[in-house]
Amino acid sequence: MFRNFEAEQKRFGLTNSEVADRLGISRATYESKKKTRKFTKSEIVTLLSMFNCKFEYLFAMNNIQSA
Repeated sequence: MFRNFEAEQKRFGLTNSEVADRLGISRATYESKKKTRKFTKSEIVTLLSMFNCKFEYLFAMNNIQSA
């Protein structure tokens, strides 16, 4: 999983169900997408806006990059 992604979701206090609702998908689908790292372009745009982050930070494979 993406560490920064997980951290931002926790920082905003959002559950998987809440993020899934904002994306217009089910909680199970959202959790699957987090594991497989396969979000659609529109989902990525929504997530970047939701967490007010750049793509490189939110989807970084490690914690080296900063916001």
